Amino acid sequence: MKKDQMLPGRRSVMRLGACLGAAATAGLLFTERAPTAAGTEAALPVGGPRAVAHRPVKASAYRLQPMTAISPPRFGRAMPPVRRQPILKMAEAGRTMVLTFDDGPDPRYTPDILSTLRKYQVPAMFFVCGEMAADNRDLICEMADDGHVVGNHTWSHPLIPKLPPSRIRDELSRTSEVIEETTGSPPLWYRAPFGAWNKHSFEIGAQLGMEPLAWTLDTRDWTEPGTKTIVRRVLNGAGPGVVVLSHDAGGDRSQSVAALRRYLPELLDAGYRITVPRR
Repeated sequence: MKKDQMLPGRRSVMRLGACLGAAATAGLLFTERAPTAAGTEAALPVGGPRAVAHRPVKASAYRLQPMTAISPPRFGRAMPPVRRQPILKMAEAGRTMVLTFDDGPDPRYTPDILSTLRKYQVPAMFFVCGEMAADNRDLICEMADDGHVVGNHTWSHPLIPKLPPSRIRDELSRTSEVIEETTGSPPLWYRAPFGAWNKHSFEIGAQLGMEPLAWTLDTRDWTEPGTKTIVRRVLNGAGPGVVVLSHDAGGDRSQSVAALRRYLPELLDAGYRITVPRR
């Protein structure tokens, strides 16, 4: 026998030790299993029962409820990303535009705007203030029934950057509650008053499930420039994906009502399709 050859007995012992070591190593790489009350096995993470031991969590509206064999699973709404700036233009294909109305609803002007939209069978977006919505729930219902999008425009129309985060949350959440109570669905879009956004408004809006939408074209109807001026601004600024800002409350909006009656049929005759964004 040569010097470097191993005795058969010694070789067998070493083979046995190697097998045992491999088995022990494999046991660390796989999930352990523990018996359940039903007598079956349930998977536990590596580390055993201590790794999953914790106090039970109380169910709430913000947590998924456990699935059962007799009811379908309930899933939470997907939260939108936290943006650094609002959406200014819709990425719609073709000659599409979006009409939006802020500050309402106002029983003096909103019904006439709804009537014109209904006449031409086009949808729009209404960014409502909570204090106005709470007093005019019938108009909110009419908006939803006609297929319009009801968005959040805060409760009292404040200047957002001057508010602490807690106040921003209160302004947005209270308005969302009124909209959901009235229409049965929470708002998916919000707009900051005066177009004044900040980091906190983007974060809180996303936490409440809303996307921030600004505008491409400002009619400046709130300055009451005259019906002809409003019509000219809309027609001159028309284009694919353009979001038009008008108002149905917050002052004398009779010019806004009259302007809509004039520029809406002209937009349609020019081949534009009036639509609302989908999520």
